[in-house]
Amino acid sequence: MYKNPIILVKKEAYTMITIVAKRIVKADKIDEFKAIAAQLVAASQKEAGCIAYNLYQEIHNPQILTFIETWQDLAAIESHSNSPHFTTLVPQMAEFLQENTPTELYNVV
Repeated sequence: MYKNPIILVKKEAYTMITIVAKRIVKADKIDEFKAIAAQLVAASQKEAGCIAYNLYQEIHNPQILTFIETWQDLAAIESHSNSPHFTTLVPQMAEFLQENTPTELYNVV
C-alpha cells in the first residue's frame, strides 16, 4: 500500500523541494514498471509547479529505479499527489515492487 510522504511534512514555507523516491522492483516486472512510470513522468512534467521530474535506473542494479523530482513548493507537491494520474498510476506501480522503500523530501539549504 502506498503511503503519501506529504502528510508527514510540517506545513512550512519550503521552496524548491526535491523528492527522491527510490524503488526496488521485482526482476521480472522492470519493463512493466518502467512503462507505467513513463506515463507518470510525462503527465507530472506538465503540472504547474513541477521544475523537474525524471526516472533513473541504477547502472549496476537494474532493479533499482529512482524518481528524482523538483517542485516549486509543498503546495505543488500536494496538488501532484492528488492528481488523477498520480492516484491511478502509483498504486499500479506498487504491485511491481519487491520491497517498500521510503520517499525522501529535501529542502535546499
